[in-house]
Amino acid sequence: MRNKASMWAAAAFVVANMVGTGVFTSLGFQLITTDQIFSIMMLWLFGGVIAFCGALCYAELGAAMPRSGGEYHYLSKIYHPSVGFLSGWVSLVVGFAAPVALTCMALASYVCRIYPFLHPRWIALGVLLLITLVHTRDLKLSSSFQMVFTILKVVLIIAFIVCGFVLPTQPQQFTGQTASLGDVFSPGFAVSLIWVYYAYSGWNASTYMASEIENPKKNIPLSLILSTAVVTVLYLLLNYVFLRSTPTADLTGQIEVGLISARNIFGDRMGNLMGLVISLLLLSSISSMVFMGPRVAQVMGEDHRILRFLSIKDKKGTPLPAIGFQFVISALLIVTDSFEMITKYTGILLSLCSLLTVIGVFVHRHKFPDAERPYKTFGYPVTPILFSALIVWSIVYLVHEDYTKTFVTHEQSFMWMSIMSFCTLLAGLIVYLINIRITKKQASQ
Repeated sequence: MRNKASMWAAAAFVVANMVGTGVFTSLGFQLITTDQIFSIMMLWLFGGVIAFCGALCYAELGAAMPRSGGEYHYLSKIYHPSVGFLSGWVSLVVGFAAPVALTCMALASYVCRIYPFLHPRWIALGVLLLITLVHTRDLKLSSSFQMVFTILKVVLIIAFIVCGFVLPTQPQQFTGQTASLGDVFSPGFAVSLIWVYYAYSGWNASTYMASEIENPKKNIPLSLILSTAVVTVLYLLLNYVFLRSTPTADLTGQIEVGLISARNIFGDRMGNLMGLVISLLLLSSISSMVFMGPRVAQVMGEDHRILRFLSIKDKKGTPLPAIGFQFVISALLIVTDSFEMITKYTGILLSLCSLLTVIGVFVHRHKFPDAERPYKTFGYPVTPILFSALIVWSIVYLVHEDYTKTFVTHEQSFMWMSIMSFCTLLAGLIVYLINIRITKKQASQ
């Protein structure tokens, strides 16, 4: 049998994909809209619920259609090849390349906060190049690299959480705060949910490598559900430790919340060391996304002539052109150096793709009632309905915020996030139509 990833290796890729930039950077932006501990914890709980509901739905589709490609494969089969292509295009341009760039930028930000004489852009580009070179090797090396770094990441995060409860001599007090449902249903909460959803993004990671997992009909659902549950618990505890150890005023609007919290827990010297460790933990996330993204590109290349070059693999089965293509996009995004804009732009497009996929559970059952379903979504139909409602709620408010900043408060000149999202989808549609024309022309010759 060809080398394939075990369930544990697949789960490691999922955990590594999830635990990364978002949880170590997004709290500072959430605190801009609310400093209530109840609201912050509810944000992370809601994010976990969304991810878990999504994982349950993807588990059904992944078991029923076990081929690499994730949403691209599912939406092509469930709706129409054009819908699948647009989803794959989003994954190709945004889904992996943008989070890779963001994580490299976050790592560089942490390192340069400790060592100000270093240049963050060159650090980010250097890390991207190093991890990309690792994944130009075979699957066995990639899986081993991922397993080691993911285990190390989880162990160190648990150690950080324990120290956050034990070491602070004067923890922050929340006794004066009251739980308010008004905060939970506010526009600010809905917008912050996009930050949290971005932090949880990656819960569907093993569906992108389905063809390279042992017994995918069994192991895809297991890897998705197990990893999402573990990450939700880690996120709730980690964010509570951030808030418990550090005044909210010190965290508000800051990217390096892990480093700032570490300095409050361990002191400046040990805190800097822990901040450096956190930055190294992000290597696992970068590694996972550098591995996963080209697998989507490879599947798209196999199906569409205009992208055929992305399907080329070397003797060990590594999709080198697809890896190089993603590297170029990530590098270009790093050069733009716009962390908040890229995060929101990424969040809204990925949310749309996930929304269509989860709704696809209903459509797939209707269109293919006799299809083999080794796993069925737990809690159906409540699970996909809950996921869809929360995602639609946050997307609507995010677009509304973009509109308000442009036409009401005049904080920006254009609705950049909405325009970038629309242009990305339009570009994908144009490429798809060109591909159809090329295919028909070659078929007629």
